[in-house]
Amino acid sequence: MKILALETSAKAVSAAIAENGRILAYGYQDTGLTHSRTLMPIVEHILKNADLTMRDVDAVAAAAGPGSFTGIRIGVSAAKGLAVGADKPAIAVSTLSAMARNLTLWEGLIVCAMDARRSQIYNALFRCEGGVLTRLTPDRAVGLEDLSQELRQERSPIAVVGDGGAMTAEFLCRADIPCRLAPPQLVMQSAASVALEAEALAQAGHLLRPQELLPVYLRPPQAERLRRQS
Repeated sequence: MKILALETSAKAVSAAIAENGRILAYGYQDTGLTHSRTLMPIVEHILKNADLTMRDVDAVAAAAGPGSFTGIRIGVSAAKGLAVGADKPAIAVSTLSAMARNLTLWEGLIVCAMDARRSQIYNALFRCEGGVLTRLTPDRAVGLEDLSQELRQERSPIAVVGDGGAMTAEFLCRADIPCRLAPPQLVMQSAASVALEAEALAQAGHLLRPQELLPVYLRPPQAERLRRQS
């Protein structure tokens, strides 16, 4: 099964094509240009280099959230459009589940962290043993102080991954909770990991009609919060 996966949840943007656990093509850009400008050229490039068209793709996956409100909207909308145009199913992937796959060689606790601003991170905890990930918490928005209290009794090695990983690891270390930040090549969100997570979801039957692919924000967008306060 060939899956085209998109990752637009933070500042970087990437796309990948996977088949049976193997990444066939991958493109990544972190230049500060908008996702609306960079995503589709990356998709076109990797399809061309893999000698594939959308007719050859079996499903389209997107990191559906949590993450940047604008980034998630762009990625989900692009995946939905590609799936509709090619008459393919869609797959909604948790951004946090995908980033945990960056560290499947780790033995211990994985702290997935995205900067949610307002003194919070988007977070989920996973335990990794023998390359197998076990989810310990749902996706959530949590304060760093609350997270540190939750981890205070943890005795297994702790690794932190994600675009909020550096500030999270620094906070935990200051709170006397030993942890390691994922290496630079693995710390950021990646469409390759989205593709691998999407394969697992597809095998479990979690295929959607494109119209069912929706963003997952965890918190309402800032514009909506401001309307409620007015």
